[in-house]
Amino acid sequence: MNILLVCQMGASTGILVEKMKEAAKKEGGDYKIWANDIYSVKSELNNCDVILLGPQIRLQKNKIQGMVGESVPVEVIPPVDYGRCNGKAVLEFAKKIAKQEVEK
Repeated sequence: MNILLVCQMGASTGILVEKMKEAAKKEGGDYKIWANDIYSVKSELNNCDVILLGPQIRLQKNKIQGMVGESVPVEVIPPVDYGRCNGKAVLEFAKKIAKQEVEK
């Protein structure tokens, strides 16, 4: 699964990406997880299965969802998990979002 995290400048999600990678490694799953700024989302649309937004840009969700259409789910990372850099919880959230998309 390819998981793209997006924030205003791409920096604040960097730590969370590393924590998610650690959780994914422990789980043994096959994941590509990376962060980008909101201005680069368009160039990454064909590379991701799930887009997770930092809470600080939650107001951009409809705009980003409009860019990707129905092909990629876009959700806001729960603020508590984001603030705590809880990589395991955010990885589980991404898997849940992807699973819901598959079931549609």
